[in-house]
Amino acid sequence: MSITRRTLLLGAGTGAAAVLLAACTPEPKPKPTRSSTPKPKPTAPSRVPAPAAWLRSTWSTDPYSFGAVSYLASGSDPQQRETLTEPIQERLFFAGEALDATNPGTVLGAVDSGHSAALALIDAASGQERVAVIGAGAAGVVAARLLADANHDVTIFEARERSGGRILSQSAEEWPIPAQLGAWLIPDEQLTALGNRLTALGEEQLTFDTATGWSKDGETDSVDGDAIVQAVEKAEELPADIPLTEALEQNGADLEDPALTAALAWLSATTGVDPAKASSWYPPDFHADALTGLTEDLGAFFDTHLEDLEITLASPVVRVAYDDSGVSLRLGTGEALSFDRVIVTAPLGVLQRQGIEFAPALPFSHRGAIAALASGFIETVWMRFDEPFWEAEQAIWHVVGGDGLIRTWINLMPATGEPVLVGIVGGADAEQFSGLNDRDARAAARQALAVFAPEQTDES
Repeated sequence: MSITRRTLLLGAGTGAAAVLLAACTPEPKPKPTRSSTPKPKPTAPSRVPAPAAWLRSTWSTDPYSFGAVSYLASGSDPQQRETLTEPIQERLFFAGEALDATNPGTVLGAVDSGHSAALALIDAASGQERVAVIGAGAAGVVAARLLADANHDVTIFEARERSGGRILSQSAEEWPIPAQLGAWLIPDEQLTALGNRLTALGEEQLTFDTATGWSKDGETDSVDGDAIVQAVEKAEELPADIPLTEALEQNGADLEDPALTAALAWLSATTGVDPAKASSWYPPDFHADALTGLTEDLGAFFDTHLEDLEITLASPVVRVAYDDSGVSLRLGTGEALSFDRVIVTAPLGVLQRQGIEFAPALPFSHRGAIAALASGFIETVWMRFDEPFWEAEQAIWHVVGGDGLIRTWINLMPATGEPVLVGIVGGADAEQFSGLNDRDARAAARQALAVFAPEQTDES
């Protein structure tokens, strides 16, 4: 079954939507490096029961992603994204959310980038050609579909044993909807743009539009981005770009203020940024407390629409050699294949860690842009309980105060009637959470939820 341009590309070139995604990209698994710093091992409070079901993502440490999304670090600028869109010898093309200056860090950015790269390749090609697409995430699927529709002979190489990249749905009877470990939450103000583009992802959605802050003393105000917005406005007057946290301090904000800490955690959870590294000149938007959750099996969407394309799964590409006559790919198995042109949808984290060798080395401009951009981290944890232990009735929870790793929670109880909580953590805390083993990650999640459990359940 082929995917039509109307289905997947409807509205390509319109406004932003923020489903957080970077396309999956192949790379050999590195050998683990021993660390002299022990991992934290939090102790779970007894008043938060053990979950009856549990799932988590580990994109930050995944060797095929090394992060969730890209963002602009202090000292970088949007032009570096544009640089990466420039073809190399009209043989080597790049695509992915990191290359899109309009919708970076989103599935729409990946879609637009894949669309643009495919059109650039089609323009450079002479007649029917053999083309390789590295990665079967959003950018790769879009590019491959357009190339196939243009009558090119397309082969997709995917390192994982599945398509979809960092879109990952897990369907099981313990979850009221497929558990989404990647892209599924959309800021409410961007929902229309996503609906115009990706109508085939399904019409059933959950709306999360009530929010609360919660401290050890109970319910409190939700977060707001006023301090962040004011600091960014002041930073625009500075002679040089500085990290967002420095801009906040220079504007008189107290970084130890629990409310500001919660606000920055929300910013990181929705954009992946580390505020200590993010640009104050080009920061991501601070989204309001209004999200929409996709409820379809998003992985099945990709599988269905790749059926008529040649895709090789579990086939990481480890080397790309190119010249003005063509491109040669070497797979992790040692096999070498030749093509006329190639589109690489490697996430920024993989490129930065040189997960794919390029011969010759990429031009200095491209290498400089890759080094200047930042790879952001977002992790998700799903927890189902036998019965609710919490009193908060709102759909979005912000943890205000304390030292838990996860400060943003989505309560699925109002929308589904089932006692399921979804934790989202971004930035440096997400990287730390991803590095925990499963036992310690469960303990950290329960520790973060302790603030929502009434004191009288301590004896449980």
